[in-house]
Amino acid sequence: MAHTAPTPGTAGSAGQGDINPWAASGVIFAGVLLLVDGVLGVIKGISGLATDDVYAHLRNYTFKFDVTSWGWIHLVLGIVLGVVGWGVLKGAEWARATGVVLAAINIIINFVWLPYQPIWAVVSIAIDVFVIWALCTDRSKAVI
Repeated sequence: MAHTAPTPGTAGSAGQGDINPWAASGVIFAGVLLLVDGVLGVIKGISGLATDDVYAHLRNYTFKFDVTSWGWIHLVLGIVLGVVGWGVLKGAEWARATGVVLAAINIIINFVWLPYQPIWAVVSIAIDVFVIWALCTDRSKAVI
């Protein structure tokens, strides 16, 4: 009896039937969210560079930076996140792995920045958690 290869979507195949549709659609949304997170980072950065009284001033905080330093950190990271988000939307393989790494770095930076602007930081952290999930669970281009 001849053995035939399973067709996509049938049991035992690594085709479309095994792809989580939420994750596959999530990659596009993750690319858009990376762009949004990049724009938010640029806005945070410009706000920090433009004026010194935009962010809360903390006295005894372990990770205390001056507002200008936070402005540059967010500006540079925001630009890079935007570029990577564009790459994810274009389907670049480098952008998917880079997006996971940068979203993780952005989570850490926003966690440290939390006392300065809690709402912006929590929104950015939530966006980055979804981006990491979507980029890590998508198997539409996986080779088995």
